[in-house]
Amino acid sequence: MTFRRSIIAIVASTLFAMPALAAGPDGEAVFRQRCQSCHGTPQRPSPLGPNLTGVVGRKAASTPFAYSPALKASGLTWNRATLDRFLTAPARTVPGTRMVISLTDPAQRAAVLDYLATRR
Repeated sequence: MTFRRSIIAIVASTLFAMPALAAGPDGEAVFRQRCQSCHGTPQRPSPLGPNLTGVVGRKAASTPFAYSPALKASGLTWNRATLDRFLTAPARTVPGTRMVISLTDPAQRAAVLDYLATRR
């Protein structure tokens, strides 16, 4: 019985731990690790990248920031699809952009997009 109870305890602890693993990355944490050093906030602007508050639904290069000529001419509107494509490969999506960091992990990208959608 002791061995059986041990096995049941191990299986149960594994099953209860799985939802935390399955939840995926935290978008705010990924943003802070991968994006925030260049993209400032309204309280702490950055000369390296534009503030991303309210980016979802906004036209590209439409805020007071020194955007690249390529991004200004892109004609993009930042929705989930265009942001997903851009974050996957910025230079391929907008040749000549100054953004060089990509988020190649689909789960991290989705989490960051979810987080950006909450920043209004």
